[in-house]
Amino acid sequence: MKAADFTKLRKSMEKSLDARRFEHTLGVTYTAASLAMCHGGDVRRAQIAGLLHDCARNIDNQKKISICQKHNIEINEVERNYPFLLHAKAGSYLAMQKYGIRDEDIIQAILNHTTGRPGMSLLEKIIYVADYIEPGRKKAPNLAAIRQEAFCDLDKALFMILEDTLAYLDSLEDITDPMTRKTYEFYKDQMASIPQM
Repeated sequence: MKAADFTKLRKSMEKSLDARRFEHTLGVTYTAASLAMCHGGDVRRAQIAGLLHDCARNIDNQKKISICQKHNIEINEVERNYPFLLHAKAGSYLAMQKYGIRDEDIIQAILNHTTGRPGMSLLEKIIYVADYIEPGRKKAPNLAAIRQEAFCDLDKALFMILEDTLAYLDSLEDITDPMTRKTYEFYKDQMASIPQM
């Protein structure tokens, strides 16, 4: 993607997102670029995925459901009860259809930025972590430690986020997406298999 296309994409996000969400999106974009530089990822792809990760966030819930139903995108029980959670699935579709993204890794990073998935690519991990630690985030527990870890050990930061996310979601009623738990279990096993120093 050329610089002019990136600028156009940024302007499009500014129009389609409310001011608070756009600020968050810019924070994720810059954080993702920094993490990509740190961990040997593709900076431009990280920026594009960061810019588009919430592209469906300000679409009303009924439209998110409609996009998913119309295009045979599976909606699980939790998403049916809390359709705002569908913004990642609807967003990955919009990234392809509305914004012309053909890069499968960028699409997967958008699709999985809320729940994660077992065996994520480097770009998926970068977007998942950047979404959690971007500078505008203030309330998450252990945020300072996770931010520091993200630039040392991305997998460890990812696991810390999953742990904190599940602890929070488990304190709420039936809002935990099964994929978040699957992702947690996968990375818990992976962390356990790493020899401790």
